[in-house]
Amino acid sequence: MRRRDFITFFGGALLASRPQTLNAQQSGKPARIGLFVGSINPVMAPAYAAFLDELRRLGFSAGQNLTVDVAETSQTPAALAAQASEMVRSNVDVIVALGAESPLKAAANASRNIPIVFVANNFDPIELGYVKSLAQPGGNATGVVLRQTELAEKQVDLLNEAFPGKVRLVVLWDDISSHQFVTAERRARLLGLTVHSIKLEKPPYDFDAAFRTAMAGDPQMALILSSPFFGLQRERIVDLATRNRLPTMFIFQAYTEAGGLMSYGADNVAMYRQSAAYVAKILRGAKPADLPVEQPVKFDFVVNLKTAKSLGIELPTSTLLRANHVIE
Repeated sequence: MRRRDFITFFGGALLASRPQTLNAQQSGKPARIGLFVGSINPVMAPAYAAFLDELRRLGFSAGQNLTVDVAETSQTPAALAAQASEMVRSNVDVIVALGAESPLKAAANASRNIPIVFVANNFDPIELGYVKSLAQPGGNATGVVLRQTELAEKQVDLLNEAFPGKVRLVVLWDDISSHQFVTAERRARLLGLTVHSIKLEKPPYDFDAAFRTAMAGDPQMALILSSPFFGLQRERIVDLATRNRLPTMFIFQAYTEAGGLMSYGADNVAMYRQSAAYVAKILRGAKPADLPVEQPVKFDFVVNLKTAKSLGIELPTSTLLRANHVIE
C-alpha cells in the first residue's frame, strides 16, 4: 500500500515508515506501533480511520507523540514475515494486526516479547494457539475476536425469516470465509433450504462470472460472506445483486448503504475502536497477558427499504422490527 494513500485518506494523519521527532510522553519515551492493515476500501476504511481517531482521543496522535509504521496485509507470507521482522528491528512498542490471521501469524513468529493487539476476523485465535483463552490470553497477544461463523448462522436465520416461502439460497464465499460457509450451509440445510455454493478464487474475483453461474441456478435469495477481497468490489457486488433482482444479505452496513438489501454483522468501526483501547493501555504499561480478549459489543441489522421497493419486495413486519436501522 502506498504511504500517500493512507495520508490522503486519513485527512493528513502522519503514518510514517521512518522514525520521526516526537513529543515525549510522560514516560519520556515516544510511542511507536507497527500497524498491519488491509487494502483501503469503502467497507473497512472508516474502521481504520476510527482506530487512529480512538488512539488520538486516548492521548496518542500520529505525527505528534506517536509514529505508526504501516504494512499492507495482502502480501505473501514471506513479505509479511519480513515486514514484521522490520517492525521488531525498529523497536516498536506494539504490533497491531487487524483482520486476517496472516499478519498476526507473522507478528507472533517475529517476536514472543513485543505486545501484539489483534482484531481476529475469519479465524479463532484460541483454536490456533495465539491465546490460551478469552479470559486469560497468557502470552504477548490480546485483542478483539469476531466469531463470524455465528454471524453466518444468524444471517441465514434472518434471510429465512424475511423470505419464508423461498428455499433456494446461493452463497458466495472464498478460502478466507470457508469456515463461515460451512456453518451457513449447515444452518441452511437444517432450515430446509437448498444451498448453491459459489466459491470465488484467484483475486481479483470475477463477480460478473460468479453471478452468471449463480443465476443459472434460479436462486431466490443470496448470502455474501465476509472477505476483504469482497469489500474491494462492494459497489459491483451490490449492482449485480440489484440488476439480477436477487434479495441479498451482506455482513457490513457499508453494503446496505451502497444499495444492498440487508446486512447483519458487528459494527466494525466500534470493533476497531476497541482494539485501539488495547493499544493505549499497553502503551501506558499494561501487559497483554493481563488484558482479556473481548468480543464485539455492538451488532447491526440494517434494511434498505428503498432497495426492497425497487425489487418489488415487501418485508415482514417482524424483520423490520428487528432492524437497528432502516434506510428509506
